[in-house]
Amino acid sequence: MCSYTIRRTTSNMAQNTFSLASRTKLSNGLSMPTIHLGVYLTSGKETYQAVRWALEAGYRGVDSAEMYRNEKESGKAISDYLASEANTQALKREDIHFTSKLASNGSYDAARKAIKRSVKECGLGYIDLFLLHSPYGGKKARLDSWRAVQDAIDDGEVRIGGVSNYGVKHLQELLESKPRIAPAVNQIEVHPFNTRKDITSFCQGNNIVVEAYAPLVRALRMKHPTIVSLSKKYSCTPGQLLVRWSLQHGYVPLPKSVKKERIVENSEIGDFEIEDGDLAKMDQLDEYLVTDWDPTDCQ
Repeated sequence: MCSYTIRRTTSNMAQNTFSLASRTKLSNGLSMPTIHLGVYLTSGKETYQAVRWALEAGYRGVDSAEMYRNEKESGKAISDYLASEANTQALKREDIHFTSKLASNGSYDAARKAIKRSVKECGLGYIDLFLLHSPYGGKKARLDSWRAVQDAIDDGEVRIGGVSNYGVKHLQELLESKPRIAPAVNQIEVHPFNTRKDITSFCQGNNIVVEAYAPLVRALRMKHPTIVSLSKKYSCTPGQLLVRWSLQHGYVPLPKSVKKERIVENSEIGDFEIEDGDLAKMDQLDEYLVTDWDPTDCQ
């Protein structure tokens, strides 16, 4: 499977190939892996092992957060892998993309300290992508926290800044504040059962990459008739179908698993392509299914 740089569009994607080597270009000229391992709701040895398995399988992106309390385990798994014999490609720190997030918005100083703490906790020297985890806290807290992210980028602690769970009004607020550095990413829950077209359209219109968390719908719709039928049609698993849906919409999916075979399986999405009609059929499954939390409309 060859590498392909995603262009954020939902038009005809014929003959586009995706793999763990694929990268997505960002508005700041940098790029990041197109598929990341999510480590939400994992901890300790479980997190460490999942990250090691993912890296050995070819994943190059890991999505953690201060709130997950597994930055340390994620970072150690990355460092250990890079120093191990399993690293047959002689990959370096800069070849692995590590994401973390601010647990809560507050004062500039509090956010700045939290970022430094996350950098120290992961032990990787810097964080590739740092996100404001939610829009909670109010306008002042959001904008003050974003200033802290900008300064962390200037100081080399963070390479890329973004947000998570931001609704359209929060994105507009941030962009209208004329930040020195615009958010490159908005990580939100996106899958066929919660398409969030209002947010995804706004992001794509403003050159903000959509990262799709819970792309597997937390296994709540694996037996849905349409998912089962299309999985049979394309000779893939329901999980592979859902990941492929994200990719063909131009999103960066974060499939999560702590099982080695599933971690590998979720990434094997390069041998089939969902036809436009079937992609539209999956889009029509939208039921605004929120599998965890939804702060996208908070004040």
